[in-house]
Amino acid sequence: MKKVLVIGGGGREHAIVDAVSRSPQVGKIYCAPGNAGIAQQAECVAIKDTDVEGLRDFALENGIDLTVVGPEVALAAGVVDAFKAAGLRIFGPSKAAATIEASKDFAKQLMAKYNIPTAAFETFEDYGSALEYVKKGSFPVVLKYDGLAAGKGVVIPETLEEADETLKDMLLDDKFGKGKVVVEEFLTGPEFSFMCFVDGLDVYPMTLSQDHKRAYEGDKGPNTGGMGAYSPVPIITDEDLEFSLEHVMKPTAAAMVAEGCPFTGVLYGGLMKTPQGPKVIEFNCRFGDPETEVVLPRLLTDIYDVFSAVADHTPMPQLEWSKEVTMGFVMASKGYPGSYDKGFPIDIPEEISPLPSVGRNDNALCRPEGRSDVRIYHMGTSFKDGKFYTSGGRVLMVVGFGADLQQAHDKALAAVESIKCDNLFYRRDIGWRVL
Repeated sequence: MKKVLVIGGGGREHAIVDAVSRSPQVGKIYCAPGNAGIAQQAECVAIKDTDVEGLRDFALENGIDLTVVGPEVALAAGVVDAFKAAGLRIFGPSKAAATIEASKDFAKQLMAKYNIPTAAFETFEDYGSALEYVKKGSFPVVLKYDGLAAGKGVVIPETLEEADETLKDMLLDDKFGKGKVVVEEFLTGPEFSFMCFVDGLDVYPMTLSQDHKRAYEGDKGPNTGGMGAYSPVPIITDEDLEFSLEHVMKPTAAAMVAEGCPFTGVLYGGLMKTPQGPKVIEFNCRFGDPETEVVLPRLLTDIYDVFSAVADHTPMPQLEWSKEVTMGFVMASKGYPGSYDKGFPIDIPEEISPLPSVGRNDNALCRPEGRSDVRIYHMGTSFKDGKFYTSGGRVLMVVGFGADLQQAHDKALAAVESIKCDNLFYRRDIGWRVL
């Protein structure tokens, strides 16, 4: 039986652990650092996701057969390069390839060079020059911090005053760190998330999903890491999907090979269906969060074989997807994505959260067939004296399964409403564009 290490400790990693636990080939799952929910299905080890040497040494000492990387910070820290240098099998892109997410400017320059459809843009290091450029344009405008900012480095000011404030934050006060700012034209249309397994020139599409970035209902409030998602996305046609695969994802994979940093792992395309056709909003170098929590539960193919095919550069098994649809609601700490308090008790009714066994997981919940209608992925929780507590900005992702999106929506929302905690909020309108 195989031993798998999953790096990370959020909802995305819980969904990865959950998917790996369905593989009959896997006997033991470790997660570093994991969280209280993940601890129900894997052995959590107290190693930070950026402690590259600690992670590598743990994998060597424990005979790990395959490591799967969740967060972008671990990839940008070079964890894949270190593992490969030590002869370890690992799923994820190299540090060089992870630049497609770690630098917004790199991604935009790549798209411009290889004619990949995206918004018009300019990049600035100087506050004065950026402000002058913004003054000449129209509003709203999109301002993106060049580096990693946990999904919060994109601001869409509606006025010059807001734009000025944001540019000061990013270029004078270094709110996210020292870095450049990409100024982009504002595009309109529904967004969708297109994740693909990529191995150099080979691109294998996953089922589509749609994330909800704004904090409050009606797509109001600040951008977050994501407040909910659903899969599939009926407003995206087969033609849109074909165009996105042939004119965005495949050319981007080829461009990375041409640039000398071939991509292996999950390439995430955040796309928008504009009146001129699909265009790229952003690329990520890993599974999206919260999209993973609604996409991976629909995968029927053994994910150990999928990860192995990419890690070993061998043929990919046929990817099969459940016809069941999924919709998930994020329950977040009040104040998120700004400052928030931690340590509030969470009461999760046992009927919506049966506890699976640690390690090999034969719980019916975790199998595509005969599963309960609801799955709870932990994003930021701790466990003490028999009770879960809030320990992050996004705390839980409650996913409903159904024959259609309305059914999945209703099941997830009913479960959300049965969870009691004094300091959580959520959007009730996930999927409003299609419902």
